[in-house]
Amino acid sequence: MAGKKQLQKIIALYRVKTGETELDPKKMAEFAVKNGVELPRPKDPFEILAHEISMAAREDLRRDEKTKRTYRAYHSLPIHHADGQVSFVFVDIEDATRPQMHRSLNKRREQMIGDAVRLTDDADRWNSQHPDLEPIQIPLDFGPDVEWRKAAEAPEEEEETS
Repeated sequence: MAGKKQLQKIIALYRVKTGETELDPKKMAEFAVKNGVELPRPKDPFEILAHEISMAAREDLRRDEKTKRTYRAYHSLPIHHADGQVSFVFVDIEDATRPQMHRSLNKRREQMIGDAVRLTDDADRWNSQHPDLEPIQIPLDFGPDVEWRKAAEAPEEEEETS
């Protein structure tokens, strides 16, 4: 199976060979196979099911009785093993202890910070390559955006049945 670095080289080769600037992953996969990249072996059905269960847990939403807003039912917690591997378990928000929720929420916050760093690095690179154009500014104060989105997505009052 091809590693990430090999696939990145294939992407670069595809760009050179085709001249395309909008890159379709399916076309690149076809190109990769034609250029000797082996197709990955199918995953173990058990691993696929475990992944699907994880995705279902991440997407399970419940509605708060008071605010009528939705919230995530299950939160992931990283488990560090003696061999250096990390796996994840889920905890129901209703059963989570404060330390569990604190760990889970901080993990998600760290993911957001990582995304923000990559975003600003990408914007900085583009801006440095286009000094003659107006720089793209990406504000990182999400407070107003969160409040605006919460207001825009305000839950509708449930209709009373008569």
